[in-house]
Amino acid sequence: MAHIKINGMLKNYPIGRGKFTALKGIDLEFAKGEFTGIVGPSGSGKTTLLNIIGSLDVQSEGSVEVMGKDIKSLSAKQSSRLRSEHIGFIFQTYNLLPVYTVYENVEFPLILLKMSAAERKKAVLDALDWVGLTDKIKSRPSQLSGGECQRVAIARAIVKKPDLVLADEPTANLDAENSHHILKTMKKINEDLGTTFIFSTHDAKVISYLKRKITLLDGKVDKDEIVNGG
Repeated sequence: MAHIKINGMLKNYPIGRGKFTALKGIDLEFAKGEFTGIVGPSGSGKTTLLNIIGSLDVQSEGSVEVMGKDIKSLSAKQSSRLRSEHIGFIFQTYNLLPVYTVYENVEFPLILLKMSAAERKKAVLDALDWVGLTDKIKSRPSQLSGGECQRVAIARAIVKKPDLVLADEPTANLDAENSHHILKTMKKINEDLGTTFIFSTHDAKVISYLKRKITLLDGKVDKDEIVNGG
């Protein structure tokens, strides 16, 4: 069974008395454990597609199923539960809470889940070990480099061992060395935990790690290809 299934999906946005169609007739399936990128020029619909898969937005037409859930039929509470229990998000702007320490930022998604303090501590330490930041537990985001902040964001995304991680331009603000470090970390998580990763990107460094590349052009799937021996 497909992990994610999208059929005939359209996304419209109202503009004045008319509308702008950001996504047009999208048909896609994703299997569990994929390491896939949605690529294309700015304005092609990459982020919109990622947001709909993550239930942050809803399609105008067609169907989108994520882990057996029909996104459009979910209530706000059900969407929130799907995200908190099964999906991790990585954004290019990090979205870390500045007044919290690294530990507290990574622990934050676990507060919403029914976990004991001991379980949360183990999960946070494991996640920070994954990204090589166990020595920065008490630091705050302002004391970290851009690369370290993004590694905290990755740790926060994977701390609950989600089924799916959605990464929107995760290397946009990073230099080449930090980009490769982060991409290797995500690839290892994908291989070791079977976590599905879907990227929105136009970064050649990210594309070089992908196993599948879906190219969007003017809101439509232009190409869908297996790459890098995937």
